[in-house]
Amino acid sequence: MGCRMASKRAEIERIELAAPERLINRELSWLDFNARVLDLAADQELPLLERVRFCSIFSSNLDEFFMVRVAGLLRQAAAGIGVRSADGRTSQVVLSDIRERVIELSLRQSQIWMVDLRKALDAAEVCIVPVAELDEAELSELSATFEREVFPVLTPLGVGPGQPFPYISGLSLSLGVLVRNPDGGEERFARVKVPEVLPRFMHVRQGGRMVALEDLIAHFLPWLFPGMEIVEHAAFRVTRDADFEVSDEADDLLEAVELELRRRRFGDVVRVEVADEMTEDMLQRLKDGLGVSAAQMFPIDGTLDLADVKQLADLDRPDLRFEPWSPVTRSRLRPSEDHDLFAEIDRGDVMVHLPYDSFATSVEAFVREGAKDRSVVGLKTTVYRTSDDSALLPALIEAAEEGKQTVCLVELKARFDERRNIAWSRSMERAGVHVVYGFANLKIHAKTTLIVRREGDSLRRYVHIGTGNYNASTARLYEDFGLFTSDEAITADIADLFNHLTGFGRPQRFRKILAAPFNLRSSLVEHIRSVARAAGRGERARIRIKVNALSDPGIIDELYKASQAGATIDIVARAICMLRPGVPGLSENIAVRSVVGRFLEHSRVYHFEAGDQETYLFGSADLMPRNLDHRIEVVVPVEDPRARDELNAALEALLADNAQAWVLDASGNWMRLQPGDGERNRGTHMVLTRRAKLRARRRSGARPTAR
Repeated sequence: MGCRMASKRAEIERIELAAPERLINRELSWLDFNARVLDLAADQELPLLERVRFCSIFSSNLDEFFMVRVAGLLRQAAAGIGVRSADGRTSQVVLSDIRERVIELSLRQSQIWMVDLRKALDAAEVCIVPVAELDEAELSELSATFEREVFPVLTPLGVGPGQPFPYISGLSLSLGVLVRNPDGGEERFARVKVPEVLPRFMHVRQGGRMVALEDLIAHFLPWLFPGMEIVEHAAFRVTRDADFEVSDEADDLLEAVELELRRRRFGDVVRVEVADEMTEDMLQRLKDGLGVSAAQMFPIDGTLDLADVKQLADLDRPDLRFEPWSPVTRSRLRPSEDHDLFAEIDRGDVMVHLPYDSFATSVEAFVREGAKDRSVVGLKTTVYRTSDDSALLPALIEAAEEGKQTVCLVELKARFDERRNIAWSRSMERAGVHVVYGFANLKIHAKTTLIVRREGDSLRRYVHIGTGNYNASTARLYEDFGLFTSDEAITADIADLFNHLTGFGRPQRFRKILAAPFNLRSSLVEHIRSVARAAGRGERARIRIKVNALSDPGIIDELYKASQAGATIDIVARAICMLRPGVPGLSENIAVRSVVGRFLEHSRVYHFEAGDQETYLFGSADLMPRNLDHRIEVVVPVEDPRARDELNAALEALLADNAQAWVLDASGNWMRLQPGDGERNRGTHMVLTRRAKLRARRRSGARPTAR
């Protein structure tokens, strides 16, 4: 072991700036992130149902990973494309590495669920019991429930002469059944779908005892195959390719997206999860019927599709969950009889930090005010992902009905939210909102709203720029920043960007904002290089970056060069990080950590110190090639001292976290931090919720002076 460790360190020490090994594989880095989610499911310091929720999130995350990332790798491998990942691996090698890691993680999840969580749930009187363990009275009642609620929606589909292997929809849980005719001994395979319209866990009477729906169906299989002998039954689940691309030449983007959504349902199979007790005979029937290789079959020890345990996490058991968090309202945004939201923004920028601050009294209040204020003449916004309970789109409809110039840029290609966005688009168009779908080859990922207001003899613009989607549901769970400003340069830039997106002209230059795919990449590179130059002069040189993902090789190489020049670099990357920190001669001045916990860290913040020059930026863009080159993104400079203090406080909390943080080493391994003996817990989310409570209790101070 010692020789292997020494060899590994020697390899790390030989890494040079041009070597593929300077980068960690993107897909494996993402799997490491999902492993951190699984760590939380195993964390006995967390409330029980929150651990169950993290167990569910792990499965949901993995589903999307296979539907998109693995599907793309399989297409590359099937086409024989000699593409290598940025770290030098072929698609076949990456697929093999993914399989090995996923099997390892899935086994760990099964053990956490079966050994740890199930036992703790039983102790809390949330019991999932096998049907075979029910007493006679319970079984009698469950039999009536099955006959009344389950049996009518079941459809066994047999395979045989004139009965081809059935189509299996993506993410559906099924029972594979081998049935024998006792008269002639003929065996047939059949598939029984576990209905998605029913709860995955069915209550036994009114108590806390439940049975899994697939277990219930398996018990009553003789009802579906009367007179036949049930030879074998086992659960399996299919995952299909759900990624799609819209042609750059699509004339009607809405029509093209709707067509691709219909095709998505029939995407190629990318993964088949099977119960590990399934016999070789049934496995072969599934492989032949689905047309998959052995490498696409993933054995699961225990319960399949643990994403459905979200049903348990949502139980009304406050004693087993986090203490409820009620977002606070900023003093400058508190409604009152004489409160004028636009005048308040005009006095000075207002920064909000979700979910610590209220989405309803900040972002939604802004758009509602824009809809009802008689002085407002125009309202423009972008929608990437929204929710059915969001006030944003109803406010746009109200504004349009009031005769205001109302524009909504809807990103139809927001993956897995396409149908919702199409439905909202049609509702807005019927109300008179000008709906624009953007470009086939560029997703609109920017989060910004522009309000134009007549004040006296002139028009004045007000803008909200954020890091998160205009989604009322996720705003209670996702950590994001938002800035309200009337800064003339920023608002003019946003107006120009909207005109570009709805019209045909290209912005000549931006006054303050950084926007992809225009000046964002070059501006970030220049900021990094300015810090490197300051380090070379022996001046203060520091970079702090908070993102969801860091995977752009060009940006990573610039950070390596800044480290080599002597700059201090701290990176907080929630999910993917392809940068390898702590490598002598390459990145010894770079530290990387990930914070995963109660709230999903979603904001993107950039801080550069070069000598006496200090720059704070935040916005919608992660440091990924797609964000820098293939999406419409907006990043804004933060100049207001109080707003800068907000960003700095968040960064400091993240970098001081000793409870929900993991640190990355040069070998690509993540290690979770724990408070030391006598050390207080400095978990970011606990620290910032306490800070928000204190802020809410303070009296509002003196208002800022006008610009």
